[in-house]
Amino acid sequence: MKTILVIDDEFGISEALSSLLSDEGYRVFTAPNGQQGLEKLAEVNPDLVIVDFMMPVLDGAGVLQAVRNQEARRDLPVILMSGVAESIVRRDCEGYSAFLRKPFGAEAVLSLISRLLPAPPGKEP
Repeated sequence: MKTILVIDDEFGISEALSSLLSDEGYRVFTAPNGQQGLEKLAEVNPDLVIVDFMMPVLDGAGVLQAVRNQEARRDLPVILMSGVAESIVRRDCEGYSAFLRKPFGAEAVLSLISRLLPAPPGKEP
């Protein structure tokens, strides 16, 4: 079973993503800010991370930089999400695998994940 870590300070978004992804067969963990997200990352070793760009304590750019600075996680897929346009995010952040503009629909999330994770849930060897 593939594991996804969702890092977002908006409880409603974290819960919606957790419910959607769990229903699709993923194991999902959440964290309310970047610092706790990095702690959870070390604990659960996810296959993919979905992180909000603007958060207190440690923002998405800081999380992404910390992940990319870890040799073992340089290739970990990271979806960066934000309510602002990607062109604005791109000025402050690089190295993410995909961008998800808020608000988004379930199809957009599932499409990005299926592109970034090679095997569908429950179908890995």
